[in-house]
Amino acid sequence: MSAQVKGPASYFPSIEKKYGRPVAEWKDLIRTSPLTRHMELVAWLKSEHGLGHGHANALVAHTLAEDSGPKS
Repeated sequence: MSAQVKGPASYFPSIEKKYGRPVAEWKDLIRTSPLTRHMELVAWLKSEHGLGHGHANALVAHTLAEDSGPKS
């Protein structure tokens, strides 16, 4: 039996289904945005791309966590 996905990534299947873009594409948009603060990015995804708050928050949280993780 596979482990259940938890945290922000648990939203990814519904984000892809609802908005028709792969999560990698959303992450690229976040990374190339001139905005850097969490809530600024969430507000931008909501206003410019029509995402709901929970979906925008999950994408931003996951992307920023990946980008601030340990560097090899």
